[in-house]
Amino acid sequence: MSRKKMKLAYITNDTKRKTTYKKRTKGLVKKVRELTTLCKIEACAIILSPDFDSQPEVWPSHAGAQQLLSEFKKLPQSIRNNKMVNQESFLEQSIAKATLQLKKRLKENRQKDLKKFMFQSLGGKRILQSMNVMDLNEVGLLVEQNLQDIDKRIHVLTNESRS
Repeated sequence: MSRKKMKLAYITNDTKRKTTYKKRTKGLVKKVRELTTLCKIEACAIILSPDFDSQPEVWPSHAGAQQLLSEFKKLPQSIRNNKMVNQESFLEQSIAKATLQLKKRLKENRQKDLKKFMFQSLGGKRILQSMNVMDLNEVGLLVEQNLQDIDKRIHVLTNESRS
């Protein structure tokens, strides 16, 4: 049975909020424990809620978390900050990644449009005179590439038939 999607908003009912907090805390600690087991890494979780608990929830233990944090603080600043991101740098990385994907999709769409135009022109449905010089050059390169691909395929098929 699937769970319904929960609206992310402040829970005004104190008992429901406390129940949700405890469930989410338990789930988060379970995830950290599983992550350390599956990936053989050292990790800790420190969860502090000023509303419910006066003491923070610490996994695996206070001593274990303190040891891990002190080891982390002993690392050089360059290694410590290696993969660390703040909200701004995270968004910059996301925007850069999305921009690269957009450029890739635009290039793919351009190639598909040119290929479609080429086949329509070969079928007599389009006239090449309506294209600008840059587009004609790209269609010419596409035609040459297709001819090379056809020649390679013919060569492979003739070699297969001889053997």
